[in-house]
Amino acid sequence: MTERPPLPPFTRETALQKVRQAEDAWNSRDPEKVALAYSVDSRWRNRTEFPHGRPEIVDFLTRKWAKELEYRLIKELWAYERNRIAVRFAYECHDASGNWFRSFGNENWQFDAHGLMTQRHASINDLPITEADRKFHWPLGRRPDDHPGLSDLGL
Repeated sequence: MTERPPLPPFTRETALQKVRQAEDAWNSRDPEKVALAYSVDSRWRNRTEFPHGRPEIVDFLTRKWAKELEYRLIKELWAYERNRIAVRFAYECHDASGNWFRSFGNENWQFDAHGLMTQRHASINDLPITEADRKFHWPLGRRPDDHPGLSDLGL
């Protein structure tokens, strides 16, 4: 079995590492790469969809990033305990018509002993914004280390 360090039980430092790894992977917008962080039978709740297992996760993410263009995400640690981590997040993207959105949410994660996420429960709200209201302005891909996080941006 492949391990995805850091492994539970989490400390503040290792929980922060896990959150940043997840943010970096999602900002790659590579469904196959992102899916490797989840167990083969991982269960999700994401809005009205309930992917189960890596193939369904890859399909979900492929459809997501085909619609959510110029996707940029910031995650922030909220809490952690043993093999669970809670995060809050925000991402910005636009649709094919050029309409911009900022989506806010919370995720609860549970990991197995190998550091793979077995459960992901996401609650998400979307806010239409103008292009001038955008706050995430780094080149597509990994958020630079010196770019402000959610708290620094007042989000």
